[in-house]
Amino acid sequence: MNKSLRYSLVLLRISLGWLFFYAGITKVFDSSWSAAGYLQSAKTFSGVYQWLASASNIGWINFVNEWSLVLIGAALIVGFRTRIAALLGAGLMLLYYFPILDFPYVGEHSLLVDEHIIYIFSLLILTRMRAGEYWGLDSRMRH
Repeated sequence: MNKSLRYSLVLLRISLGWLFFYAGITKVFDSSWSAAGYLQSAKTFSGVYQWLASASNIGWINFVNEWSLVLIGAALIVGFRTRIAALLGAGLMLLYYFPILDFPYVGEHSLLVDEHIIYIFSLLILTRMRAGEYWGLDSRMRH
């Protein structure tokens, strides 16, 4: 793989990692943050998302959401288990996508494709291209 592509993958990996990490850490330190409002306003699979937002579930949902973002982000930044982190991140983005999907519209300004879809495809590129092996801890874990 040429040097320019490696640099691009590293920058993509680190920038996506920072996006996840920052989103998570700000939620961890904001005691008033909750996913309840987002989940309760789901337009697709509303029954599932309403159940996740219920009083008996929202505590663990918030915890898993916050720390998933932090840990996925940290793993991407340092290139540790990048393929697993990127796949988990893509799954999380898919879970974020459905509540705002009012087929065929996503949010107020998108038709089918929004930032969540772009994140998913970007994360899948990191997975396929083994991005953690370039200036990441994954390169030390081979063999």
